[in-house]
Amino acid sequence: MRASDPKGPLSMPTDPHDPAADTEPIHGEIWSTGPSYLASDKPLARLVARPVREFLRVESAGSVLLLVAAVVALVWANSAWASSYDDLWHTHLVLDVGPLHLDESLQHWVNDALMVIFFFVVGLEIKYELVNGDLRDPRTAALPIVAAVGGMAVPAGIYLALNPPGSDGGAGWGIPMATDIAFAVGVLGLLGRRIPSAARLFLLTLAIVDDIGAILVIAVFYTSDLSFGWLAISLGLLAAMVVARLLRIWSMGVYVVLGIGVWFALLESGVHATLAGVAIGLLAPATPLLKEEIAREHAREALRDNRLDPDELAKLRFLLKESVSVVERLISSLHPLSAYFVLPVFALANAGVELGAIGEVFTEPVGLGIMLGLVLGKPVGILVSSFLAVRLGLARLPEDTTWSMVVGLGAVAGIGFTVSIFIAGLSFPGVELLTEEAKIAILLASVAAAAFGVLLLLLATRRAPDQERDQDRGSADA
Repeated sequence: MRASDPKGPLSMPTDPHDPAADTEPIHGEIWSTGPSYLASDKPLARLVARPVREFLRVESAGSVLLLVAAVVALVWANSAWASSYDDLWHTHLVLDVGPLHLDESLQHWVNDALMVIFFFVVGLEIKYELVNGDLRDPRTAALPIVAAVGGMAVPAGIYLALNPPGSDGGAGWGIPMATDIAFAVGVLGLLGRRIPSAARLFLLTLAIVDDIGAILVIAVFYTSDLSFGWLAISLGLLAAMVVARLLRIWSMGVYVVLGIGVWFALLESGVHATLAGVAIGLLAPATPLLKEEIAREHAREALRDNRLDPDELAKLRFLLKESVSVVERLISSLHPLSAYFVLPVFALANAGVELGAIGEVFTEPVGLGIMLGLVLGKPVGILVSSFLAVRLGLARLPEDTTWSMVVGLGAVAGIGFTVSIFIAGLSFPGVELLTEEAKIAILLASVAAAAFGVLLLLLATRRAPDQERDQDRGSADA
């Protein structure tokens, strides 16, 4: 996920006589040079450093709220007021507007409607990365893409080895494939500057590719009772969005109405409705309508007489807005909403499981498959696939990143939580015992993966300076 440039398109270049303006990043740490570099107009600072800093700030804070919501849900569901928890989330809300009639529990409204915002932001994030980010450059994207594929395949394989297709738990193979970006970034935030920026970007890109994999898995394997009529309607509405873009229709209301139509059509088609958010996010323009130089020039002309009239102000606002892509504007406005509200509410609605049967998680195949897949399968899959990609010359390790760091990052990627819980709800419809077992396993595995990842990264970052000193001594002796 990326946030738009906080300086805005009208920011003036830094003073060429200011030595701080020419400061270069040290050892790949794009924010280690301090505010002077981050505030500069250099491409790396403007297009990478500031968006990543904003992303990390929101994700780290959001992960705290997500954790608090999960703890509240667990305590509530295992307290004397457990019945009120179930009563609340099973309360039915009815929406009856014209031909639109929906009668779902509050938990279903959260999972099928509110989570559309989260998946919409994911779609925007993927679009940004494909057009402007790491996924645009095949050489840079190769390693996290290959690592993500390995990090999804190995956990799924471990799960299926314990829960073969056709068994009671066979449908849950997609559960241990997911990585929770919010929690993973939050864990890295605990380690501060010990983790090189290139390693952070590796994990972020890996998690984005992981999101793409999870979306494809949900779309292809967790769709039932497909209605081709409603599916055709949803595709027709998406095509109408494309046509509206080509006709340069800028009214947001048009796209909101079409988006609601796509969501309802997918809901009725049998395809999970949250995929509407991903599809719409992928259609959003990722390049600005206007070049920012146009806004800069107009601002200079308009301010030449030291005053602005209403017409000039209106034009300047339009130029300013259209100098930033729709994708960046939407991410900037919706990313905090997703991190601070949508995901915590989702955790509150879904993490409340009774822990009375926690011992069965370590003996039943569903629980074992999830825990081994997330805690063991993720780091093994990411390490092996990354090693093969580097050895075969398909990719290279990120700057200042060691193989021991890759193992630690792979362990952190085993924090499944949000998307894993989401897929668990789709895997065992109507089988409450398996769903509860899966959720307990996800919670335990995510905690274990976080602790395991922090320990490995601490050891890896402590070992790296020692290796550098040894290399320096060797060079001096030579």
